[in-house]
Amino acid sequence: MKSYTYIQIEKKGPVFCIALNRPDARNAMNTQMIMELSDALTVYEDDPNSRCAVLYANGLHFTFGLELEDVAKSIIDQGRNFFQKGNINPWDTGGTGRVRKKPLITAVHGFCLTLGIELMLASDIALAAEKTVFAQMEVQRGILPFGGATIRFVRASGWGNAMKYILTGDTFDATEAYRIGIVQEVLPKKELLIRAIELAEKICAQAPKAIDAVLANARKAIEVGNLEAIDDLVPLVTDCLKSEDGQEGIRSLLEKRTAVFKGK
Repeated sequence: MKSYTYIQIEKKGPVFCIALNRPDARNAMNTQMIMELSDALTVYEDDPNSRCAVLYANGLHFTFGLELEDVAKSIIDQGRNFFQKGNINPWDTGGTGRVRKKPLITAVHGFCLTLGIELMLASDIALAAEKTVFAQMEVQRGILPFGGATIRFVRASGWGNAMKYILTGDTFDATEAYRIGIVQEVLPKKELLIRAIELAEKICAQAPKAIDAVLANARKAIEVGNLEAIDDLVPLVTDCLKSEDGQEGIRSLLEKRTAVFKGK
């Protein structure tokens, strides 16, 4: 396993755990930390034995967001070439790095600011500790959210709910985050990581080809259009049914038992 300065990775069977690990700086993201997160997600994406990832943070806070002075220089200098060629873009913003295709659960606590919210929005499931404080405060620093909030926040919450926080930079709590749909569960802090791993394990127990197909089709519906996604449904399910796991799914149904999938 690789080692990093500001990121920790650990495998728990098929669950790939990634921790933000710059607690002394409240997990504020400088260029090096972003690059390490990109690399860790790429290692996960390319590992055939890892089926779901969990992203969380060490320390008191998920992240205080962007370390603007450091990252701004890198963005101005590198632009769309910000991420290493072939590496995953943690925020899945097209045109700047590779797009993740495998499932990701994000679990946040403490302060979850700016790019932290956008990491949640770019993941597939988001969990929050009860006392988490959120803010999308880029406008207070003279910039706009550039990790996808102008797209995904609006999509998840509706125009008014999203703009209420993106245009003001105001803070909001976990109850409000749940109400507006940007987190799926709110839990006590001590249960947060346990629950995230539990959900990841449930995803890992399903057929990988089916999981891939679900994510690919749902993304296509959002990014290309419903009609194009509908056109893909029969080919996708046919491909799944022809696979070894598809046949195992049918046998398990007939035999009234839990399916055991092998990713084939």
